Amino acid sequence: MIEFQTLHEKWLKHDPAYAAECHAMEPEFALARELIRARTAAGMTQEQVADRMGTKQTVVARLVSGRAKPSTRTLERYAEATAHRLKITFEPA
Repeated sequence: MIEFQTLHEKWLKHDPAYAAECHAMEPEFALARELIRARTAAGMTQEQVADRMGTKQTVVARLVSGRAKPSTRTLERYAEATAHRLKITFEPA
């Protein structure tokens, strides 16, 4: 992980296209971080969350990867499964 972090920081400084892409994906990264935070705060595995959601672990893995754009209903189910409440906020651009 440290090796990736070092490369990531180097690319952010020296590769404008990489930096722009990372910036563009920040909303997905932020959502993924919150999903992981909720699951770990609940002391649950991905499989346990999936069981409570009535889905498969691979679906949960896709949600926390940042590659998926889940529906509000899916986020509500995830929140319920981890004993959290879904709150959506809007911030100025």
